[in-house]
Amino acid sequence: MTSPEIMVRMGEHAISSKGGAALVSIGLGSCIGLALLDRSRMVFGLAHVMLPAAPPEGPGGTPGKFGDHAVPALLDMMARKGSRRTGLEAVLVGGARMFAIGSSMDIGARNEAAAREALKAARIPVVAAETSGSTGRTIRVLPEEGLVTVKAAGGKPTTLYGG
Repeated sequence: MTSPEIMVRMGEHAISSKGGAALVSIGLGSCIGLALLDRSRMVFGLAHVMLPAAPPEGPGGTPGKFGDHAVPALLDMMARKGSRRTGLEAVLVGGARMFAIGSSMDIGARNEAAAREALKAARIPVVAAETSGSTGRTIRVLPEEGLVTVKAAGGKPTTLYGG
């Protein structure tokens, strides 16, 4: 029997906990799958970041869409489930360069930089990452096992972190 999954689509963010559904983002090209892990309290979050920064008027109802707002949004959701900032870890997947356009248009690198900056501001270490390149990826956060897996397009899933 396959465990249930919560699909975290572009611009969305979600949380799960031990015994809960896996968190999954597919089709991460230039987008970043930003996972926050509280393995001591078994609370996990995932955002599918599409753009580095929200417009000046704010993120509206989609803070998971923007690298500068996804971390605070996940922290708030996770805190409501009993998570604390101490001991949190982050995993990043995606941020590929999908189009051979000038470096200023490298949205993947900009998304990764924005996510890393937000994590640094929150004092959350990045413990694993599979980013850049030119291949799309899928990230799975498996709460029951406390694992994060990654699967490159056309490849097989591998454990990126945990165990």
